[in-house]
Amino acid sequence: LTPLCTSHSGGALKESQCISTIANVNGAVLVSTARPEAARPVSARNVRRLLSFQRYLHPSRFFHGIPASNHLGYILDDDFTGQAKLLLQKVGNWNFDIFLFDRLTNGNSLVNLTFHLFNTYGLIELFQLDMVKLRRFLVMIQEDYRCQNPYHNAVHAADVTQAMYCYLQEPKLAETLTSCDLLLGLLAAATHDLDHPGVNQPFLIKTDHYLAALYKNSSVLENHHWKSAVGLLRESDLLSHLPTEDRSERLGSLILATDISRQNDYLSEFRTHLDKGDLCLTNGGHRHFILQMALKCADICNPCRPWKLSKQWSEKVTEEFFHQGDIESKHNLEVTPLCDRQSNSVANIQIGFMAYVVEPLFVEWSRFSDTRLSQTMMSHLSLNKQGWKEGRDKQEASASRASEEQRTPATKDSNSKVLPQGSKGS
Repeated sequence: LTPLCTSHSGGALKESQCISTIANVNGAVLVSTARPEAARPVSARNVRRLLSFQRYLHPSRFFHGIPASNHLGYILDDDFTGQAKLLLQKVGNWNFDIFLFDRLTNGNSLVNLTFHLFNTYGLIELFQLDMVKLRRFLVMIQEDYRCQNPYHNAVHAADVTQAMYCYLQEPKLAETLTSCDLLLGLLAAATHDLDHPGVNQPFLIKTDHYLAALYKNSSVLENHHWKSAVGLLRESDLLSHLPTEDRSERLGSLILATDISRQNDYLSEFRTHLDKGDLCLTNGGHRHFILQMALKCADICNPCRPWKLSKQWSEKVTEEFFHQGDIESKHNLEVTPLCDRQSNSVANIQIGFMAYVVEPLFVEWSRFSDTRLSQTMMSHLSLNKQGWKEGRDKQEASASRASEEQRTPATKDSNSKVLPQGSKGS
């Protein structure tokens, strides 16, 4: 592989003076460089993508002419450390530590986890996916998540994808979902927050952001995630050999279901189906609806994780909220209630989120899929909510004592005597 941004003669070129292209030629990946006169300059985002792609593929046996015993997994095996591979064997466990996995994969959890799941389900072979195109597509997804976001970043996408896999393994789904359902479910999970700006929809609307105007103030972020995902699919050419059908619309329908402002609509429909007992997963429309509900659960399942993991996610999402509030305050905008660090705490935000958003959804999911996983999630939810309440109560009690001590004047006369209760002074 020719080093990126380096001339064939060995002279280094500035980033703005070179362009790199990747082509799949007879199964080989070529990275070439050219002078700016011969081609257009590339964006910083594309440079990052190409650097990432080169980093993933260069160490593979494939590029050294060494045959691999597992023709579907050679890229995966060569890129992983021993610890990461061992951890990935537990990818179906609900206590899977995505933060540890992200560290073990050097910040590439989304790429490696999603590739592994595609391979596990046999989707690569079944849909005859080009592994180089698949890897490049996953790299583009990961690079389009904004790493500066404390919460809505590629690690969150990897966490949602892992949770989605756990739900897809549930008996009712595993017995009825088609390979196309699995493909779209994993793609939707990996791309559901693609290019998230780190602020919410009301912020985009009140600042007259172009995305708000483009999508007419309706599911602004979710529409952007969907269209960005479709754009990357086209750019990667990953599924071009497959019949188009309504793939884009079905993918969009899954991603749009994660709009939290429409939570009650989906929950009401889900509850109605469960009350009537009319869900039939041999029906394609019903299967798609359950995929929507599964993705909704995966997106907000952090409070249902073990405390060690749940607490980290709670702190990260609150940090992102408060960052938005700081921006609003700085520019004299009305501060979004949840984003005001002066009047909120992590505990209060999480207790309210669990009570009014998470618990109602997971109660219904447990009715649909009454399994050990559902019981585990509900148990963690209850324990985590209690943990935040106890922490809040201790903090409030401590603040109350400190306030009381400040109001009580200190005794300055060291010679004064405290009269016994009931006695009278002379």
